[in-house]
Parts: sequence; C-alpha cells; structure tokens
Amino acid sequence: MDHGLINPNDTLERQNEKLLKIVTTLMRRVEKGVDASGVAYAQFQRAVLLEDEVRARTHDLERALDLLNESNARLAKANAETETARVNLANALETVQEGFALFDAHDVLVMCNSRFGLPMLDIHPHLKPGLHFEDYVRMVSTSAYFDLPEAQTAKIWAANRMERHKDSHVAFNVRMAGDCWLQVSEHRTPDGGTVILQTDITDMVLLERQERERLLDGQARLIRATLEHLNQGICIFDNQNRLIGWNQRAGELLSIPARQFQLGNSFAALYKQICTKVSVSNKTDVGLIEKWVRDGVCRAPLSFEIVIGKERTLAVFAQQMPDAGFVISFTDVSAERAAVRAISEVNETLEQRVTERTLELEDALWEAERANASKSRFVAAASHDLLQPLSAAKLFVASLESEIEEPELAERISKASNALMSAENILNALLDISKLDSGRAALHVGPVSLHQILDQLRDELGPLAEKKGLQFRMIAPPAVVDSDASYLRRILQNLISNAIRYTRQGKVLVGVRKRQGRLFVEVRDTGSGIPEHERGRIFDEFQRLNASVSAADGMGLGLAIVERACRLLKHPLHLQSQVGKGTCFSVELPISSVAPKCDLPDDLILLGKEKRLSLEHHIVLLLENDDSLRSAITITLEKWGVDVLPCAREEEAVSVLQELDIAPDAIIADYQLDDGKLGTDVVERLRERYGKVPTCIISANRSPLLADHCRRMGASLHHKPLNPLELREFLEDAVSR
Repeated sequence: MDHGLINPNDTLERQNEKLLKIVTTLMRRVEKGVDASGVAYAQFQRAVLLEDEVRARTHDLERALDLLNESNARLAKANAETETARVNLANALETVQEGFALFDAHDVLVMCNSRFGLPMLDIHPHLKPGLHFEDYVRMVSTSAYFDLPEAQTAKIWAANRMERHKDSHVAFNVRMAGDCWLQVSEHRTPDGGTVILQTDITDMVLLERQERERLLDGQARLIRATLEHLNQGICIFDNQNRLIGWNQRAGELLSIPARQFQLGNSFAALYKQICTKVSVSNKTDVGLIEKWVRDGVCRAPLSFEIVIGKERTLAVFAQQMPDAGFVISFTDVSAERAAVRAISEVNETLEQRVTERTLELEDALWEAERANASKSRFVAAASHDLLQPLSAAKLFVASLESEIEEPELAERISKASNALMSAENILNALLDISKLDSGRAALHVGPVSLHQILDQLRDELGPLAEKKGLQFRMIAPPAVVDSDASYLRRILQNLISNAIRYTRQGKVLVGVRKRQGRLFVEVRDTGSGIPEHERGRIFDEFQRLNASVSAADGMGLGLAIVERACRLLKHPLHLQSQVGKGTCFSVELPISSVAPKCDLPDDLILLGKEKRLSLEHHIVLLLENDDSLRSAITITLEKWGVDVLPCAREEEAVSVLQELDIAPDAIIADYQLDDGKLGTDVVERLRERYGKVPTCIISANRSPLLADHCRRMGASLHHKPLNPLELREFLEDAVSR
C-alpha cells in the first residue's frame, strides 16, 4: 500500500475516507478501461482488498467508540459516588460535637465542619478550604476572642504553636473569652496531612476548680485539726513576718488571751505582748531574736528558752520555711527536768496515752487527702521538736529494761518500749510520706542485689509468719536490678509484712518472675482479699480495711509509702485480688546489666546481733543542748562502761577537754545546738585540735544536704529517735579503729 496515500498517523476516520476515494476511482477506471493485459482486473482486486481493510478498520473504530462510551459511563458513576461520599462525610462531620479540620500534606485546609473555630466569631467566616495552616495560626493568635497566656504576645504564641506543629501528636488547652476552655488535639495522617479536633472542656475545667477548692479546704481543716492535737504551741508567720496560723496551746503556754492572736498581726506586735509576761534566758540575747526575724533569708534554726513565773520553762524553736516564712514552736520542758524521777509514772500510762493519741490522729485524718506542700513544710519544721522528747524517752526506757527484775514492772517497761516503737514507726512513716510528697527524697539508683534483700527479709519476717501459724515461702533468685536499695527494701518489707499481718490462715508466697526483659517481685497471700471498690483508697494514709487489726500493727501508712516510693522510682505497682481467696501485689523492676559494687548499705543490715566488743574506759564527748536527751544518752552510755563527758555547749566541751588534757575516743554531737550553732561546725573545730576523731551526728533533720555533709566530713548520721543498737554499733566501730 502506498504510504504516501495512507498516513498511519491519521485518525481512523481520515484513513477510511482516503480508502473510499481510492476504491471509487479504481472502480471507475475498471468500468471504462479496455486493457487486455489484465491491469484493470488487478486494480479491481486491489480495490476489493482495500474495501475489506476499510471494513475492518471501521469495526475497530466502532468498538473503540463503544469502549469510550462505557468508560465515560463508569467515570460519571464514580464521580456521582464520590460526590455522594463527600456529602455524607460532610454531613457526618457536622454531627460531630467537636470542631474538626483537615489540612493536606502542604498545610492547606481541605475541609472543616461548622464547629471548627466557632468560639472565635471574628475569624470563623474565614476558615474555608484553601486556607494555609500558618495563616490559620496567625488569625487565631490575633483573635479578639482568644485569651493569650500571661507574659505572651500573639507573635510569641504563634511561633510556639508553629514549633509544636512539627510534632506527630499535639494536645493542649486554650482559654477563650468568657472563661471558656477548648482542648486542641492535633494528629498526623499517613500521607503527611494534619487533623485538628477542638473540644469544649469548660465544664470539666470548672468542675476541676471546684474540686481543687474543696481539696484545699479539706487540707486547711486537716492542718488545723493537726495543730490543735499537738501538745506544743505553734505559731506560723509568712515571709512578711505576719501571723497566718496558730493553735490554742500557744496561748495557754504563753498565758496570752486568745484575742491577742489575730490573723495578720506582725511578729513585732506579738513579741511585744509576750515580753510583758515572760523573760528570755541568758543563753540568748534579745537582739539576736529580733535580728533573726529581720534577716528573712537563709536563717539557720534558732532555739532558746523563755521563763514564765518561777517554775514554768518553755523551749522555743524557730525554723525558716521554704517560702521565707518561719514557724515557732513552744514546748513546756518544766516536767522534763524531772523526767528521771517521773519515769515510773510515765511507763504506767504511756501505752494508754499513745493509744489515745493514735486514735485521735486517726479520727482527725480519716477524711484527709494526701499531704500537699503545706503539710510537708509543717511536718518538716515540727519534726525536730516531736522526735527530741521521743528519743530521750526511748533511751530512758532502754536503760531501765536491764535493771528491773520484777516481772510485773519488766512487762510494763516492755509494753512502754513497744508503744514508743509504734509511735516512732508512725512518725518515721509520716516523715517518709512528707519527703516523698515534697520530692525531697534522696535517691541513689544503681545495681542492687535482689536476692540479698529478699534473704534478709526472710530472716526478719519469717518468724512473724511462723508465730501466726502461716506457711511462708520465698523464692529469691540471684538477680540484679536497677533501684535504690533503701527504698526497694522498704517497699518489699511493707508488702510482705502487710501480707502476714492481714492473713489469718494459709500461706504467704514471695516469688520473682521474668517477663519481657523485666523482673516482677510478687507477694501473694491467702487472706480475705480486697473488694474492687476499696482498691483505690488502700494507698491513702491511715486506711486499714481490716478493722480488727490493732493500732500496734500499724496505722495504715505502709501502702501509702509503697505507692509513693514506687512512683518516685518509676517501678510500676500492680494489684490483683479476689475476695475470700487472697491478694497479690507485684513490683515491676528493670534488670541491671552491671554487678552491684558492694553489699547493701550499712543502715540496711539487720541489727540485734550479739555485741562482744567492750566499751569500758573509752572516753566519749557528748554535745547535746537538750537536758533530758543529754541525760538519757549519758545513762545509756555509762551502762555500757563508757566514760562520758556530757556538755551542753561548745565552750563547755572545750573547757572540759583542756582541763583533762585528753582527746576523746569518739564524739556524739547534736546537729542543732543553742545560739544557732551547728554540731557539724563544732566538730570541725574540735578536729582541728584533736585530729579526725570518729564522730556521730544526731538530728531529726532528714534532708539530703545534711546526709551529704556528714558523708563528706566522714561522720556517721543517726536520726532521732535514736536506736540504742545503732548507737552502740557506731561506738564499737570507733574504738576498734
């Protein structure tokens, strides 16, 4: 075929048109021609072939047209379905209660519902498809209905918003005009687009405010009730030296009418009223007291005594609080001067008094929520005065235990000692909770030998389970975990002792499981179980589900400490329980890849082992400003054969040592002395003269700063109330060097 006549690039219609012309021309020539050589017939034959080709091409064209029509019909149907889906999606989005918007991967608004941006009436009409995300943020930041956060401009807020837009997931709350609140959630789509949801949370915010106010009112009532149940007079001043809290006991001790205590009274006015009725001890200059109040910053604790009349003496302790305010406590120490003479009467009534006070404390704190920062500050400030007399009482009782042979009196002494131990445990638990709540707990996280802790707890708690007739099993594999040894032992000790305490019959099992690269320490018992509706409050303070358990078995603080310590160490705590069948607590611990550097700290080693090292004729310098505690420690040390040099002040200690011309074998010093002096500073000055004498610092201050200071100076730190066994262990170590 002549390609000059038929061009393959032409359309089928054009090619068919050319072929028809060719056929017509050839047929005409055949009809007129008389060529004898048969050329006409050949042309006719070619025309027939061309006609067949035209027919085939026409058929193909018709089929192509049919396919095109079918495709167009399908496209029209798909467009209709797409439009229907778009309408359905838009209708569905309109039914959503939240504001909804979709931006594509280029941050251009694709679609949104009518609720999106509705609270901002001035920009709502401009929120239409095609809007760029940056323009949307700029309009929001300048909207008259948008309440910018304090100390932020519209430009700064918009810049921060665009910075957060880079994250995959964003959620934050914004405040609108009229005290309305929106929660904005932003999420990335798989194709790089952005979905924004706006939820009205005004009702939730208002409800949260009401609940917060209710909790604050409850905490205020709790603190007030606690103040009124203290046997000490308490006055609390803010950072401008204005009276903001007190109890009735303060007025009783100072013999000042209640009308003189008014909220907002200045310290100067109240101090003037006090000075008309009392006199300040010669140990403290009046000007020093006024200067201490005026300083207002970095004030060291101040203690002194005031005298009312001829017989009553009050010990006053002033300590600064973190907000630059201060608390002053007044303690009647007149009776303590005769503590040794009155100890027999105290032993007879101590158990009853502790039980009554414990019940009063339980009633006062029954409805309380967890301690907040205000309670933590108060407990920290009052701990010194609370633990000081308790420490002296413990030492006096301990000194009598080995001297009284009459069975009835010995039994009373034992009960008094147990009651003191219960009171000490409660105070220590409250202090632990205060530290955990306020974030002041010192953590030393590192590799810890888990089986060593569990082995010690088995030796310590196994006899308790055996005494109750319980089967007690413990599986302690040789595992090492990352944790704080002291707090981990406290957690496991509380869980196991609780299981033993609340299981009447059956068994208690302690085991370790490994799941998903972590260790789970499980404590299972066959006790009565915990109902599901009670599981939330068992971690609150002073909550005991078993009312039949006596106060001596605990005040419901163990699980509160466990929950806070686990949260602080980031050890998840799990609970499974079935009423009538038992309970399982499990603590999730990370496995350590490093072997522990040493055994457990010395303060975790169980005491009570037999003491064989003699302390006779060893000289110990005792520096304690409290007369009753100094007397109690002296009696205890002398029973062990120690030659004690008891002193109340640094000057007295220096004078005694110079007179005897001898260096002590050990020094026991209180951290807070008279005149604002610190025992650590006094010890440093004595060491400059007598060398690095083994030293024990005693204090109710449990701050990490004091512990670090004692560690740096190579001194042992013992917290009040003192443990006689720990004190003797220090002396044996000192004289054996």
